[in-house]
This record gives sequence, C-alpha cells and structure tokens, in this order.
Amino acid sequence: MGSKPDELGFGNCSNTGACEPECPKGISLAHIARLNREFLVAGLKG
Repeated sequence: MGSKPDELGFGNCSNTGACEPECPKGISLAHIARLNREFLVAGLKG
C-alpha cells in the first residue's frame, strides 16, 4: 500500500460499523480493521 488511506478517499474509522452495510463491494469491518493494523505496522517498520 503506497498511499495513505486518507489520500485514497478514506477517512479515519469511527468503529461504529456504519460503513459495512453501505459498502458497495461488501467489505467487512473486520477486513478493514485488519488492513488498518497492517498499514500501521508497515508505517512503524519504515
């Protein structure tokens, strides 16, 4: 992932789950949370 989520049009997750039923691609909140963790860890590593 070369870009920050905000640069791709995503804001910070509010953890309310409101996005999950509205997602046109059916992406689960659990999947989004995992991607956010991976992005954070990658940023910390370098």
